Amino acid sequence: MALWGGRFSQAADIRFKQFNDSLRFDYRLAEQDIVGSIAWSKSLRQVGVLTEDEQQQLELALNELKLAVMEDPEQILQSGAEDIHSWVEQQLINQVGDLGKKLHTGRSRNDQVATDLKLWCRQQGQQLLLMLNKLQSQLTSVARQHQTTVLPGYTHLQRAQPVTFAHWCLAYVEMFERDYSRLEDALQRLDTCPLGSGALAGTAYPIDREQLAQNLGFHRATRNSLDSVSDRDHVMELLSVASISMLHLSRLSEDMIFYNSGESNFIELADTVTSGSSLMPQKKNPDALELIRGKCGRVYGSMTAMMMTVKALPLAYNKDMQEDKEGLFDALDTWHECMEMAALCFDGIKVNKERTLEAAMQGYANATELADYLVAKGIPFREAHHIVGVAVVTAIEKGCALEELSLAELKEFSPVIDNDVYPILTIESCLEKRSALGGVAPNQVDYAVEQAEKRIEARYSSEVKIRGARLDDLKAIESMAAYWAGMGENLPWQRNELVRDIGSFAVAEKYGQVTGCGSLFTYDSELAEIRSLGVEAGWQKQSQGTSIVEHLLSKAKQHGIKKVFVLTRIPEFFMKQGFQLTAKSLLPEKILDACQQCPHLKVCDEVALEIYLDNSGVVIKQNVA
Repeated sequence: MALWGGRFSQAADIRFKQFNDSLRFDYRLAEQDIVGSIAWSKSLRQVGVLTEDEQQQLELALNELKLAVMEDPEQILQSGAEDIHSWVEQQLINQVGDLGKKLHTGRSRNDQVATDLKLWCRQQGQQLLLMLNKLQSQLTSVARQHQTTVLPGYTHLQRAQPVTFAHWCLAYVEMFERDYSRLEDALQRLDTCPLGSGALAGTAYPIDREQLAQNLGFHRATRNSLDSVSDRDHVMELLSVASISMLHLSRLSEDMIFYNSGESNFIELADTVTSGSSLMPQKKNPDALELIRGKCGRVYGSMTAMMMTVKALPLAYNKDMQEDKEGLFDALDTWHECMEMAALCFDGIKVNKERTLEAAMQGYANATELADYLVAKGIPFREAHHIVGVAVVTAIEKGCALEELSLAELKEFSPVIDNDVYPILTIESCLEKRSALGGVAPNQVDYAVEQAEKRIEARYSSEVKIRGARLDDLKAIESMAAYWAGMGENLPWQRNELVRDIGSFAVAEKYGQVTGCGSLFTYDSELAEIRSLGVEAGWQKQSQGTSIVEHLLSKAKQHGIKKVFVLTRIPEFFMKQGFQLTAKSLLPEKILDACQQCPHLKVCDEVALEIYLDNSGVVIKQNVA
């Protein structure tokens, strides 16, 4: 059933419905739509639209729906719903009846879709940052292996001066570093919550929009309702970042295609990223790189289409904006896939060092060194430039390199040339002289590789790091605690409580970012509870939860605690960590008293588990009655 049918006396033409409906692509926003709906239900409870019991019913039903969607998101496509919002609402009504119709009170699909899309962009952005890191790490690793591999440098596709393969790799590391910073900046700018802006003029209910934004993990609420529902800057900005990065990927691909050609023979790509010819059995084609280069235009097209769509739109929301998603989804998927494939192209790459050195020694790449030599002898550079040009012509006519000309022949060009010229014309000398910061001298390349490794390690260490929480982690913990409390997984925290109990928390760091947290609440000398265990949306399934639990159990052991328990909806996770089921009725009364503040008290579906530790921290098996 459509969400807007009351105004109409005739059904929509089936052709219009197919043209108008967006479920075929916006089904990807299902999880975000459900998360936003849970947060909205809490806001409606705060302003008296929903009772506590009604809100709990809605939240429970939405959580069940979210789990079903996560297991099989494509089930949504089997419905005839107009869009993801109407699908979620209809599923909710099917589960809780007319109560489901109350959820949309004070909310419009305009602010709803704007919120969903920002939540999706934020989550997708983290995955893109991870992939940028992987690509930079791969390039830096190859650079470390080929610091001494000489490579001809080109201008105008003419051999110019010798560089190294490492220096070439590091050039692209720098490009992708800028892409990373652009993406990071874009994610910071989109970190505002439009929910509560209504159709365009704001909601008629006294919603605490800052609290609502915090519950959804946003930095703050948007400031203007008219702008909020019509803003697609974040879409265009992400498409712009993707386009620039795809440009870098395309240039990388073009270089490697050229280096891989039979004419250059500088590198050989692995069989895993190449294909053959159906006619010519000798062919080994760099298809992966050619596809990356080709897909660059596809991402550009999405950016151009979005900007053209928005350029003449009046405020506020217009159905034209439905065109924002297909291009964005496709462009970011394509960018991610191309980065992954580019990194894969460096797996098993073979660099023909003899051929690259031979090519660097051809083409008179040491001509600039001879000019610099003449300048050092007192000849003005412009005159030296001319002298060397004449020398190059002579060497070409003789079919030899500059360093192969005899001293007598060289003196014909300038009497200041002496035997000391030959050492400066070697490849080694050409490289060593470029010793200013950013140059190709061996010491500078080594320094650059080392600095790149340190940056990547400091910012993006792929290992999960668990440590005690600090006050400067407060914002991240507060955001995660609010998010998972909003999802009904944890109890809510007040900021002053978090400040007070910060010492009980441990946090997970991945790629330099706080991405998970958990706390160990001590009841007495022998009993503690693991609370507020959660991982940032988009960072799950990376062993962070397990690592936090291990850290908290180790902390419990150090404090001499005998038993640790947990109340959870995911008992399977804790059972893998050695916890065993127990009856909630066996827990001390003071623990059950703490449950009184839980919004799910009357419909509690949590399971109690416990684990016993001896003095060494070893798990003791217990038989639970």
